[in-house]
Amino acid sequence: MAMIYKRVLLKLSGEALGDNGKLFDHEQIDRVAAVIGELSRRQVQVAVVIGAGNIWRGRQGPAANMNAVTADHMGMLGTVINSLAMQDAVERQGVLTRLQTAVEMTRFAEPYTYRRAIRHLEKGRVLIFACGTGNPFFSTDTAAALRSVEIGAEAILLAKNVDGVYDDDPRANPNARLLKDITYSEAIQRNLRVMDPSALTICNENKVSAIRVFGLEQPENILRVMEGEDLGTTVHP
Repeated sequence: MAMIYKRVLLKLSGEALGDNGKLFDHEQIDRVAAVIGELSRRQVQVAVVIGAGNIWRGRQGPAANMNAVTADHMGMLGTVINSLAMQDAVERQGVLTRLQTAVEMTRFAEPYTYRRAIRHLEKGRVLIFACGTGNPFFSTDTAAALRSVEIGAEAILLAKNVDGVYDDDPRANPNARLLKDITYSEAIQRNLRVMDPSALTICNENKVSAIRVFGLEQPENILRVMEGEDLGTTVHP
């Protein structure tokens, strides 16, 4: 079946790659990598941004009193660990990858440059972006939005540990309603938990055609969305 997008940015939740409090669910990582490999073999240009929630939650919990810049730097390093794990898993699928970081660490990865990123995608390599935007006070959501605009992605695939966007927290409110179709402006005005407000603003101002929000409990959902199935929530201009 044909893919509905030719170039996408896949944003993965770090928590969704963990295992009930453990850092990594290696079986889940391999399942996600298999889907990414299938997309690549079907001529989709794939870029990936991974959060670090399975490793580090920023200034939450015991880290609440930390210096904010230090805490965010630790989160950036967490994204590198997750990205290396995913790079290894995708390459075991026989697919070429490149890891680019917003903070230079050339022993592990290439420094991010726009032109080199585009070239990797055009050559059919899966591209993984780490270290967020390279700046404290910005989340990996914002990094995903920024990179998607820079590389000209047709859509952001937002694979989370919930199956879409709700009008309330579904874990706290069993009557929360799944919203199938919303605009960026509506999401910002209603403070809905799609992405961070700065990320939504970037998508809105640059008219990113769609954010597709869906659950990652079944990694095959990525393929189902790419084949046109109406899963989760579509957020659009």
